[in-house]
Amino acid sequence: MTAILEVDELSSGYGPVPVLRDVTFEVPTGTVTAILGANGAGKTTLLRTLSGLLRPTTGRVRFDGEDLRGVPVERLVRRGLAHVPEGRGVVAELTVEENLRLGGLWRRDRADARRAQDEVYQLFDPLARRRRHAGHQLSGGERQMLALGRALIARPRLLLLDEPSLGLAPRVSGQIMTLLRQLCDGSGLTVLLVEQNVRSALGIADQGVVMSLGRVVMATPAAQLRDDEQLRHAYLGF
Repeated sequence: MTAILEVDELSSGYGPVPVLRDVTFEVPTGTVTAILGANGAGKTTLLRTLSGLLRPTTGRVRFDGEDLRGVPVERLVRRGLAHVPEGRGVVAELTVEENLRLGGLWRRDRADARRAQDEVYQLFDPLARRRRHAGHQLSGGERQMLALGRALIARPRLLLLDEPSLGLAPRVSGQIMTLLRQLCDGSGLTVLLVEQNVRSALGIADQGVVMSLGRVVMATPAAQLRDDEQLRHAYLGF
C-alpha cells in the first residue's frame, strides 16, 4: 500500500524550544492512523507542523510525493490536506450554512461544492435541521460535526484531526469515530487522528503511532496495540 504522507526525521518547536525530535513514520493511503501519547508528547505540535502552521527546523514531509517544505498553507489545502484543530474552530457568529460555505470558498467548481455541502447534510442530520442556527447555538457534538463537515467540503484526501471527541458525550464521540472509519472505507479518505481516548482511537485505527517527549517510540498495527496487554501498559498506561 502506498503512503500518502511520509514524515522523515522531522523536528519542530516554538522559537528556540524544541518539541518534536527526529519524528519518522508513514501514513498509508485510505487508512486511519492514530497518534497516541500522554499530554506533552508533541501530538498537537506534529499536526500543526504537518499542516504548515509551524515550520520544521529539520527533516522532511512528503504529501503524495511532494516535499512540503516552504509550501503555503493555501496550497496544501488545494492539494487535498485539511486540518481540524482541537477546539473545533467553528465561527460562532456565522450560521451552519455559512460555516460550511467557508470550507468551499476557494473551490472553482461551485456545482461540486454545493454537492459536497448536500453530502455533509446527509452525513450529519443534526446540521441539516439547524442549518440556519448560529455556531454559538449548537451543542458540543454539533460543533464538532460542523468543523468536520467544513473540512469535508474541500474534498480532502488527508484529514488531520486533533482531539475530535474532546468534551463530547460517549455516544456522540462513538458516532463520529464510526463515521471516520466509514469515510475511509467508502471514499478512500486518509485520516491522521490525535485522540486522548485511546480505546476509541484504536477501535477504528489501522495503525498506531505512539509518541513520548517529542519522539516516536513505536509505530505498529493498531490491532497489535489493542491485543497486546504488555505493550499497552508499557506505552499507553492501560
